[in-house]
Amino acid sequence: MFDRDKWQEIFDTIRKHKLRTFLTALGVWWGIFMLVFLMGAGQGLQNGVVRMFGTHAKNALYVWTQRTTMPYEGLAPGRYPQLTYDDIVAIETRYSDLIEHIAPRLFVPSGEVTHGLQKGSYTVRGERPDLLQIEAMEMVNGRFINKLDMEQKRKVVTIGKRVREVLFGEEDPIGQYVKISGAEYLVVGVFASTRRGGENAAEDEETIFMPLTTAQQVTNRPRDINWFVCTIDPRVRVSSVEEKIKDVIRDRHKIHPDDPQGVRSDNIEEEFREIMGLFFGIKFLVWIVGIGSLLAGIIGVGNIMLIVVKERTREIGIRKALGATPGSIVSMILLESVVITAVAGYLGLLSSTGLIYLMQVAVGEDVQFFANPQVNLGVGLTALLILVVAGALTGLVPALTAARVQPVVALKDE
Repeated sequence: MFDRDKWQEIFDTIRKHKLRTFLTALGVWWGIFMLVFLMGAGQGLQNGVVRMFGTHAKNALYVWTQRTTMPYEGLAPGRYPQLTYDDIVAIETRYSDLIEHIAPRLFVPSGEVTHGLQKGSYTVRGERPDLLQIEAMEMVNGRFINKLDMEQKRKVVTIGKRVREVLFGEEDPIGQYVKISGAEYLVVGVFASTRRGGENAAEDEETIFMPLTTAQQVTNRPRDINWFVCTIDPRVRVSSVEEKIKDVIRDRHKIHPDDPQGVRSDNIEEEFREIMGLFFGIKFLVWIVGIGSLLAGIIGVGNIMLIVVKERTREIGIRKALGATPGSIVSMILLESVVITAVAGYLGLLSSTGLIYLMQVAVGEDVQFFANPQVNLGVGLTALLILVVAGALTGLVPALTAARVQPVVALKDE
């Protein structure tokens, strides 16, 4: 039941001790402000780093060869094993139940790529259709390389968004031709990187893809590839398959099993797990700092309530002498504690979310390692609820102390 007199008394007490109430509330405000703000900033940092991956498959494995450093089966060190398409066939045959997609790659010397009077230098690669399912890219116009292009060794290309802007401007490039090393290739599609910001996204969009078989034909390397990327069944850890795939290459090219350089790999899944582990640690640290700040504010509330009870000992004695029940005394002290904690906590939550929103507006889409800072509303409200409950429990001790005051003793208090 609403007791107007009790609320008026609480507000009168707060008005009489403005500075003390303000400093107490400031501790609570700062605690929830720091917790929510740090959580939002940490999430923004995580979003920025994850955004750099775009839609790149997180279960991808890149494999390539380098010069050997150890002799093996009569072969001297210093060899450069050349990967071939037969290696891909062998891997697909042996581990067909583990591999989702596999995309061998061959770089094509291109010089300047031209269209009419426009020209530019771009990376040209021979690829398989599987690449679209692996790397951070999406089609914005036309299509990607398909199986028929591979089988018929068609002279078609899919170009990056930046290539289109430079060579074609506002023209629709689909159905037009670009000249690579003196030969013309039909443009069948335009792709864009799904990464946001950074040099990787720009490099992706300055690339031209042609069918792998076409690239092998024009470079007179009918079976060669430079390296390959594959994705592993999500139910299996990439690291558990990584060495098996590399062993196939070692066996086929007579590379010493212990040679650290002969066959190299880059495990994207492992990199992603390490990054997520780092952010887990950051979040844990944020919670430690935030909870510490909250505890400091809550303890401040408890100390102030003890001071309030001490100052009002005589008044509480008079109340009890006039018939006030222990419950009414406890509720009065608790209510004051809850009011200070709830109001300060709500203002802390409001100001921190407001600052996070302003940060999001200021950052926009241009910052590479920071994007869309945000806080889960449920987490923020839960923190506020815990803060209010903790404030009530903290005020319970001085409230019970006040309820046990004997009227005779209290009236003698100076």
